[in-house]
Amino acid sequence: MTATLPAAHNGAVTTSDPSAETSPVSLTIPESDLVQSPPSAGPAGALADLAGSGAEQLAGYSGTPDAPGTDLQELLRMNPPDAAEATWGPAPAGQPALESVIFPDDRVQIGDTTVYPWRVHSYLLIELSNGSFASGTGFFIGPHTVITAGHCVFAQGSGPGSGWVRSVTVMPGRNGSSLPFGSVRASGSSLRSVQGWTQNGDSNWDIGALILPTNLGDRTGWLGFGVYDDNTLLSSIANITGYPGDKPTGTQWYHSRRLSSVAAQRIFYEVDTFGGQSGSAVYRLVNGQRHAFGIHTNGVSPGVPVNSGVRITGPVFDRLKAWKA
Repeated sequence: MTATLPAAHNGAVTTSDPSAETSPVSLTIPESDLVQSPPSAGPAGALADLAGSGAEQLAGYSGTPDAPGTDLQELLRMNPPDAAEATWGPAPAGQPALESVIFPDDRVQIGDTTVYPWRVHSYLLIELSNGSFASGTGFFIGPHTVITAGHCVFAQGSGPGSGWVRSVTVMPGRNGSSLPFGSVRASGSSLRSVQGWTQNGDSNWDIGALILPTNLGDRTGWLGFGVYDDNTLLSSIANITGYPGDKPTGTQWYHSRRLSSVAAQRIFYEVDTFGGQSGSAVYRLVNGQRHAFGIHTNGVSPGVPVNSGVRITGPVFDRLKAWKA
């Protein structure tokens, strides 16, 4: 990340309710009561450890539809930049990347992405408003709902790819050229964010959602999500998996560490990430239950020497629950 986390971006006027939903079309969805939303492992069989707590147990790990006019196989061969570049631009020479590996790099590749929880996480191929492509990561929270960063559905700024993206192709559990669960294309009213991001450019509201036309999540399962106090979060392991652009295209990589610090609306961690992982879940594993408590959005920046994400607070929880409905 090459810029600090702004309270407002590009001179936008602050709205009275930053959690209010926005979409390329006009929509109204009621808020929901605050409760913890449970995970689902999907169909029986092909499950990872369902009893552990803390970090995922992985061998060799010691750390805590097609876009218009483009063939899907051609898209799979692409290695587009992270969607964050459409908002903040590429990192200048000698500066930290938009999302950062905090050395030593001890990320581990997920070999079998067809098992839970890895199949919950999706590679996102994003067609920007100008027809160029970018990449990101998303995760299921329900049968037809994928959560990601706001900048994966709406690019801030005045660049050629700014505004609502044309489409996002969701590829759950992608593993290189293999799409074990196929792909689904979301566009138009399937793209969701909040006013805090699309109108204010506030990084504390950098959240988005894809409402799929199918219940693909019934096959993959999904993560739960919840709101936790500071002490609970500071004692938690932050688990992050996604699709970093510095690794072979379309491969999923995992890393974990304890949180470094928390703020009212953000969480900070030394978990290794790279461009392409915008929108990854930041989740905890307790007694075999996986609940997201944040959405990864930013890398290191001047004065912020760690990676960070949007914290799931009460208002964010309500919005996610409404999108899940």
